[in-house]
Amino acid sequence: QVQLVESGGGLVQAGGSLRLSCAASGRTFSGYAMGWFRQAPGKGREFVAAISWSGGSTRYADAVKGRFTISRDNAKNAVYLRMSSLKPEDTAVYYCAADDTAVVRISAPLYEYWGQGTQVTVSS
Repeated sequence: QVQLVESGGGLVQAGGSLRLSCAASGRTFSGYAMGWFRQAPGKGREFVAAISWSGGSTRYADAVKGRFTISRDNAKNAVYLRMSSLKPEDTAVYYCAADDTAVVRISAPLYEYWGQGTQVTVSS
């Protein structure tokens, strides 16, 4: 079992920045690829970014490429999402997820463990 807890969400103006954190506990964190997903009201959960267990491979959704950066610190059992140039359409609940695989995947059903989510609201 892996337990995930997100933090760092909040209200920010368009063009601003936030850094989300995800703290992991339980099984060996470094063995998991990690992803960030988001869900806006009335919409399905969508892929945002993912990172391999080593941090050497990352993937981003086209909508956030160049604005968001995913990183991880295996010594601290943490993964981060740095978000900049935020837009109102980035407003959503952001979820951290863990995937017991060596590859970086973008499909939410493939991720075994999920956090409870943190709200990000971007005002125009």
